[in-house]
Amino acid sequence: MEFNSDLYLVPTPIGNLEDITIRAIEVLKNVDLILAEDTRTTGVLLKHFDIKNNLKSYHIHNEHQQVESIAEQIAEGKKIALVSDAGTPGISDPGFLLVRECIKKDIKVECLPGATAFVPALVNSGLPCDRFVFEGFLPQKKGRHSRLEALKEETRTMIFYESPHRIAKALNQFTEYFGEDRQVSVSRELTKLYEENARGTLTEVIDHFGDKKVKGEIVIVLAGK
Repeated sequence: MEFNSDLYLVPTPIGNLEDITIRAIEVLKNVDLILAEDTRTTGVLLKHFDIKNNLKSYHIHNEHQQVESIAEQIAEGKKIALVSDAGTPGISDPGFLLVRECIKKDIKVECLPGATAFVPALVNSGLPCDRFVFEGFLPQKKGRHSRLEALKEETRTMIFYESPHRIAKALNQFTEYFGEDRQVSVSRELTKLYEENARGTLTEVIDHFGDKKVKGEIVIVLAGK
């Protein structure tokens, strides 16, 4: 394939491996190096599509140490792809620092179109999706109260990511700030066999999950004021 860029941000499936694009496969086959958030997770994807390429670990705990070195490698002629475990790099995943460094060095960066979890969750929520705000993961401790307080007057649809073992706590906390009758949609296991979308008021969705042990990545779509 012909390369027109030096750094490629390659979205990977959020669940169903068949959701990857043909172009993404071609890029992953032909770059000099793939930077992966978790090489084991990406290794499963590469094996599924018979992609044999060099993998290097690049995640939130080492990106500050690696970003300049990687940008220098690209400047010297290497073609590199960056992937996260699922979805589009940079969206609640590593990517921003490397993109910024490459732009500083006048390195051409290209983001391929593809999967990201919040888009299907938003579209199938039944809540207004013409204007929305993406909040990603809320702070777990410091700053959480002030963030939620600031969002109390938000009129746009709000989107949050949450881990399965904290979903009950998050929804109950939302009732304190937004009211128990606020409309919400909770999506989990998107694109997978056991995909679930629970919709209703905060109280209804809390009752729906009850004491169940929830599995899978979670997207919360909350109505604006």
